Amino acid sequence: MPVKASASRTIDALVDDLSSASDVVREAAIARLTVIGGRAVERLITLTQSSTSSPARLGAFRALEAIGDPRALAPALRALDDSDARIAVAAIGVARRFLKDAPGAKAVDRLTAAALDRARPDDVRVAALRALRGLEASTLKPLLKSLADDPVVEASARPAAAAGGELPLAELLASVETARDRQRPAARAAAHLALAKRGSRVALYDLREWLEAAREPLPASAVNALSLVGDASCLEPIAKAWSRTRDQRLLEAFAAIAKREGLTRRHAVIRKIEKNWKLSTP
Repeated sequence: MPVKASASRTIDALVDDLSSASDVVREAAIARLTVIGGRAVERLITLTQSSTSSPARLGAFRALEAIGDPRALAPALRALDDSDARIAVAAIGVARRFLKDAPGAKAVDRLTAAALDRARPDDVRVAALRALRGLEASTLKPLLKSLADDPVVEASARPAAAAGGELPLAELLASVETARDRQRPAARAAAHLALAKRGSRVALYDLREWLEAAREPLPASAVNALSLVGDASCLEPIAKAWSRTRDQRLLEAFAAIAKREGLTRRHAVIRKIEKNWKLSTP
């Protein structure tokens, strides 16, 4: 099915944002392209094969990894030989999605060759071996035997960095939605806080919805996230949640947001809140 003109323009604009000098703009574009999904794949593949800047190509591969469309596998395998190790590692992230699928045999062969190739940068070899560690032990055993005494084996066994500041915004957004769907409030709150510490409001809609439905106090991390990135649209949901839970931390978040947004008692939203919910405001 062809992509509608309006959707095509949106995709083009987001793909252009992958070349932005701003990390926040790039990460937000990756998150939105991930949500758009299959309709953005061909445009992203074209970008990965272009001569544009590495950050833009990195962003394209990260979006393709999050989308998980099989069309991305072939260009990802070609990019394993890219002279920029960061691009090769990002391409490995895409290939990893398909190791157990029908086209996975070729990906396994290419990643195995990359892991064994001592002429490649260690970062690329470690990424390839980490990807392959998801396979059955019987499949992996011959490779590990071939790499006996090779430092990449030990490096690949260490947990990959998982700090919120190091994860792509798309992955953090996915963590928010997965934790919400599986009713894991602590994980949901932690993902929100990680996003907030990056200055991202990409999941602010979820915090508002959480407040609207709240019958018990939110986890501390969720409230902290509100304090850091909440905007005027969060104030009424905060007031409603406070009226049900009497969670005093919400008052602190409310005050922090109102101060950051420059909202005084003369503002229409503040007047409405004071009238309807008797919330003490700055």
